Amino acid sequence: MSARNVLTDTGTTDVMQLETVQPQQPGPGQVWLEQTAIGVNPLDLLQRKGAAPLVLPSGLGLEGAGRVTAVGEGVASLQVGDRVAYATGPIGSYASGRLYPAERLVKLPASVSDEQAAAVLFKGITAQYLIKTTYSVGPGTQLLVYGAGGAVGQLLVAWARHLGATVIGVVSRPESVGRAKEAGCAHVLVFDAATLAAQVKELTAGQGVDVVYDSIGKVSLQASLDSLRTRGLLVSFGATSGAPAPIEVSMLNAKGSLYLTRPSLAAHTQTAEEYQQRAADVLEAVSQGIILPRIWRRYPLADVAQAHTDLEQGRSEGALILIP
Repeated sequence: MSARNVLTDTGTTDVMQLETVQPQQPGPGQVWLEQTAIGVNPLDLLQRKGAAPLVLPSGLGLEGAGRVTAVGEGVASLQVGDRVAYATGPIGSYASGRLYPAERLVKLPASVSDEQAAAVLFKGITAQYLIKTTYSVGPGTQLLVYGAGGAVGQLLVAWARHLGATVIGVVSRPESVGRAKEAGCAHVLVFDAATLAAQVKELTAGQGVDVVYDSIGKVSLQASLDSLRTRGLLVSFGATSGAPAPIEVSMLNAKGSLYLTRPSLAAHTQTAEEYQQRAADVLEAVSQGIILPRIWRRYPLADVAQAHTDLEQGRSEGALILIP
């Protein structure tokens, strides 16, 4: 018998209900996966609250790890007993067992545990495309990273520093400064929308940074734009403070011919080949110690409401995972 979390409505944490399900025989191209660890991500919260659209009723969660226990017709890449992980849809990772398309599963090396994979793959692929595709970070790049002490931020900072960049980190409270510095930030600023841009300009000899990675959204938008150099790039990839306001196109010109993008993981993992390449890069970075999966807390699957509450209230200092 397996258990899964189901939403029949959106809203507060009590809309997530645990129900029992029978293991299913996988169809063509599918496997049945018995999960050992499940990642919790900010997107899960947006979907649960209704800020990101879902067709209800629905499962929840996009990241997990475990073992293959049954293989459907036509699956040649996997066999029973393989340790695997994933970090994209179909939605429904908040479950002890589930069907999953074989081509979207990533085999885990012995050097990466199930818990590490569930803690790092979704966030790691996000960091990977942000610093290697959205903007090609390399030696001499100066970048500003919001949430530098958080789960995604720590990965971004460490990987960018490995590539030769200078990272200015932004955190929401003083207690996070040390964690952001440990991740590899050259400088760490405690967020104040009124002073941030001036602080960044001072740290960059008046120029501003090449790229800003803004996961905050509404309250940080103007500070982010004002922190960029001429022809700099604002990467708006999150909205923990709410959706950013619309931008007049002429403003980008007035502030120095700036570039603006709003990327998504789905758009950067559209094909199985691209997805597997990015996932392999993340797992190799973990194996080499370039990035470290930092698990802040583990929760039983039945305690998913507490996990959401901790993430929503900003208590976490790293990744949160559910244990079925």
